[in-house]
Amino acid sequence: MKKRLDNKWALVTGSARGIGQQVALGLAQLGCNVIVHGRKEGNTAETLALLSDTNVEVKSVFGELDSEEGVNQVISQTQAVTADVDILYNNAAISCPSTPIFEFSMATWKQLMQVNVLALAQLCNAFGPGMKARNWGRIINLSSGIADQPNLAPYSVSKAAVDKFTKDLAFEFKDTNVRVNCIDPGWIQTDLGGPDAWDTVESTLPGMMAPVIIADSGPNGEYFRAQDYKFFD
Repeated sequence: MKKRLDNKWALVTGSARGIGQQVALGLAQLGCNVIVHGRKEGNTAETLALLSDTNVEVKSVFGELDSEEGVNQVISQTQAVTADVDILYNNAAISCPSTPIFEFSMATWKQLMQVNVLALAQLCNAFGPGMKARNWGRIINLSSGIADQPNLAPYSVSKAAVDKFTKDLAFEFKDTNVRVNCIDPGWIQTDLGGPDAWDTVESTLPGMMAPVIIADSGPNGEYFRAQDYKFFD
């Protein structure tokens, strides 16, 4: 993998563990400074320890994404670290218990849309304009290949919304060097994916870096699959 990200800053939401942790490690290996995010202060200790021997700057922020106020907390802490977020990796998401489709409460629908869609849009609102002004940036939104599971409808619908928002946002940046794409990590053995998932969390690298290292004129508004990239030339 030849593309370097030296002197860039990335915010990776939900990077205290799981796929987000792998994303943070992958970015650091490419020379990118990383802002690690966890829901609560101290949750990022494991990721920070894993990044401690890298030659990049590493900071941490915390805050729940289940409210506008919580997202603003993450934004303000990030802005205190750097005025310029070059890479926004919207990894954080939640799912829901398997439930007959007609029995989901409106509270469940609202919670998943808030964390998986509205928080993501709020973060893009915060950091996208700066990328446009500097004429460089990468926004990567975590998607999902989930299909034919009405028992997980709020989750799958939220991810469909992420995919559509990604395309709309990408068009906003079409004449710039900012690229906006989404990526499906695969069915991964995490707290969200469960123990029966097909792939280990480590298998998401190097694929999760694919939409980061594209050319400035590269894919925009596209759908990447991390498991398609077992290695890079």
